[in-house]
Amino acid sequence: MTDDELKQLVAGLAIAQKENDKKFKKMTKETNNQLKELGKQIGGLGKKFGSFTEGLALPSMTKILRERFKMEVISPSVRVSKNGIDAEIDVLAYANSAINEVYVVEVKSHLREEAITQLDSLMANFKTLFPEHKDKKLYGIIAAVDISEALKKRVLAAGFYMARIQDETFSLDVPDEFRAKCF
Repeated sequence: MTDDELKQLVAGLAIAQKENDKKFKKMTKETNNQLKELGKQIGGLGKKFGSFTEGLALPSMTKILRERFKMEVISPSVRVSKNGIDAEIDVLAYANSAINEVYVVEVKSHLREEAITQLDSLMANFKTLFPEHKDKKLYGIIAAVDISEALKKRVLAAGFYMARIQDETFSLDVPDEFRAKCF
């Protein structure tokens, strides 16, 4: 092979490399766009599944809140924004009569540690967010479809009631000696 042929071969390889680089950049951009779209779709499915779980829990939690805790008002999906704090409560229940209590219910399809921290933070800010309930005893309930025994122990140790699904119905899952923390 002569020097000219070698130069032509190297030049051809350089051109081919530039074309491959362009194709690779285009494919990378397309792949990134597809991954972003897939992420949005997965996020949307997660929200829909969360809404489904909340809808599944509402009838059972309403029954528990009315029958066991004698709550008069039960409101699903309560949103509040006050003093720079935003909060969303899956179920808020309260009574203004002889039973002067409020229950905050957090519903999860799959319970993670962050949910316990999130509810704990909400309980700490609750009376700032809802000053109309400042004189009531305040309790928290975590209702979950899927929960490990370790996280169940963590929920109870934090002083929250635990509700789990069984036969398509949520029911409280706490030991007889359990005493919820009053916030």
